Amino acid sequence: MHQLLIEWLTAFNLPYAPLIAQLAIIGIILVISLIVHALLHHAVLPFLRRFANKSSRQWPKSIIDRNLFSRFALLVQGILLQLQVELFLTGIEPLFSLLMVVSQVWMMIFTLLMFFSLLDVFLELSDKSALANQLPLRGIFQSLKLIAALLITLMIISVLIGKSPLVLLTGLGAMTAVLMLVFKDPILGLVAGIQLSANNMLKLGDWLDMPKYGADGDVIDIGLTTVKVRNWDKTITTIPTYALISDSFKNWRGMSESGGRRIKRSINIDTTSIHFLSEEDIAALKRAQLLTPYLEGKMQEVADYNAQLGCDMSTPLNGRHMTNIGTFRAWLEAWLQVHPQIHKEMTLMVRQLAPGPDGLPVEIYAFTNTTAWLEYEKIQSDIFDHIFAVLPEFGLRVHQTPTGNDMRNMHIAVSDR
Repeated sequence: MHQLLIEWLTAFNLPYAPLIAQLAIIGIILVISLIVHALLHHAVLPFLRRFANKSSRQWPKSIIDRNLFSRFALLVQGILLQLQVELFLTGIEPLFSLLMVVSQVWMMIFTLLMFFSLLDVFLELSDKSALANQLPLRGIFQSLKLIAALLITLMIISVLIGKSPLVLLTGLGAMTAVLMLVFKDPILGLVAGIQLSANNMLKLGDWLDMPKYGADGDVIDIGLTTVKVRNWDKTITTIPTYALISDSFKNWRGMSESGGRRIKRSINIDTTSIHFLSEEDIAALKRAQLLTPYLEGKMQEVADYNAQLGCDMSTPLNGRHMTNIGTFRAWLEAWLQVHPQIHKEMTLMVRQLAPGPDGLPVEIYAFTNTTAWLEYEKIQSDIFDHIFAVLPEFGLRVHQTPTGNDMRNMHIAVSDR
């Protein structure tokens, strides 16, 4: 076509016929490109956007929002430019080579951007699926984007300098140490993400507790280099992904999946309030329905044991006797067994711990039948409210370190004497 234009212009005795022919061809290429651009961006894309907005499915909207179609349209324009250059400008140097390089670079850039859009669409569509919770997809996709960007960059450089990409790759071999240093965090993050996924150590929505980094809350994002945690005070903590492999952290997922949350709290009993039960005490405690079976069985057991010994029971130093602290533990365990908000299929016990300066700790070890934080705290508070109120019925007192007000009352009492 270029030669035909030259001959046609020469027939009219026009000066600079070759230059005018080249400019005319460039004008034709430009006009065709503008027409195609207008059709794609002002006719096809608006139609697809309206279709996506009317659709009840998510994927058409995701494709439009992530600019997949618009980048595909630009890629088509690059392909069309290369076809026109090959058709109209073959043999015309250096214009042919220049426009071929421009079209190739154009196509590689928008191919890369289309790949980015595809990954973003897939990530958005899988956001609410089980796959997204099981795998750190964001970190994996970021790794793929980084690798693709590096490869496309090498290809663009090879096109610009007119060398094979293998030549550049061979040269990069000598820069391995530098590349490892520059991309240390992405590489460590990629390896850590794979380990976290393969070992099922962490996923989106898990409750992560990592005091070293001040993290205590839900995992909201697992990226290539960082993990984001929304703490319970609504602040966001960012943790390096590889730190989850090198350091220790607590994942509360097991508790959430079990359906029960542990109560492990003690009440300190004043040891001076512990004593043997008298006949009157036992008679009073028998009014408690939960204690009646225990008291009858325990009284028979103690009576049989003492009868076998045949010792003098007028002193508490001989034989066995029932205590108020032991009866309290039996009542508390029976009361927890019938509590409607205590998990019956998990460990439940009431035990004594080693006594200390703060009295004798009696610990409740049980599980609620809910893992919701607010409900758990309410259940735990209600249980201990009841325990504190019922202690005097067993003749027990809670140990409490004297306060300034206690000291003041003691001083006033001594002064009054």
